[in-house]
Amino acid sequence: MGEFIATAFGYPTAFLSVLLLVVVLYWLLAAVGVLDGDGGEVGGLEGVLAGLGVDGVPVTVVLSLVTAFSWFACLGGSVLLNGFDLSSPLTIVVGLVVLLVALVVGVLLTRLLAWPVRKLFPNPPQASRNDFIGRPCVIRTGTVTQTFGQAEVTASDGSSAVVQVRQPGQDPLVAGSTALIFDYDGDGEFFWVAPLDPNL
Repeated sequence: MGEFIATAFGYPTAFLSVLLLVVVLYWLLAAVGVLDGDGGEVGGLEGVLAGLGVDGVPVTVVLSLVTAFSWFACLGGSVLLNGFDLSSPLTIVVGLVVLLVALVVGVLLTRLLAWPVRKLFPNPPQASRNDFIGRPCVIRTGTVTQTFGQAEVTASDGSSAVVQVRQPGQDPLVAGSTALIFDYDGDGEFFWVAPLDPNL
């Protein structure tokens, strides 16, 4: 056991051992609900994940798998490295090579596993402006005409947006009144609205 710990926290495996401890701590905290363990996307990493062939899998899962696989590969390489009687400078150089090879092995194994794992994390449908059609909105400008108007609409996820609106008729749509979005004009990038009785 002492030899295992010495290898796990010796050069070069120690770098990955620290990362593995962070990964284990993260998933323990996620399991008890302290952290969000859904593995959402992290801004700026989507292109990197796509380049590695692991897109479609949450970043936290990818990093956890790469860390675990790399750690096991580096541990095995360190055991082999310890079997040779190398000088200190050569041990440092060979240790760096073992570390780099372990990282490559970790990425390759994660990439192999990404294909079946990707099916467990279906991509949610992309939000569309058409999602607002059929939703009530509150007029935010003094009036809405055939050429002018804005309204605030609430999406299904609870977020709100101020959008450009127009009406085909001459109904008195003023600030604070409720209207119904019934169509979207892609060319003009505005929504068509009609008066809506808020009591309905």
